[in-house]
Amino acid sequence: MSDNSSGDVHSFTLEVSNKMGVHARPAAMIVRVASEFSGEVWVTKKDGDRVNAKSIMGIMMLAAARGSELTFECSHSEASELEKQMSDLFASKFQDE
Repeated sequence: MSDNSSGDVHSFTLEVSNKMGVHARPAAMIVRVASEFSGEVWVTKKDGDRVNAKSIMGIMMLAAARGSELTFECSHSEASELEKQMSDLFASKFQDE
């Protein structure tokens, strides 16, 4: 992750904790939350794959299993609200269990 000297890139990391990992339904939920915000939202898996968080195919291609860490990056003014909503989603284990 590059450090932006102007400080306008907000990033946060969340761990996938549901048994099945990020399959189609959780991927759709991530995309739904990300799409509520204007501007770009990127998600990076620890192994280096970086995809658009508004792309269901991109999210599914991460193949994020239980225990995977996903880092979200965004530069819009609503970054803290995005972090709160994503954190709540991950904490709910995508209502998967």
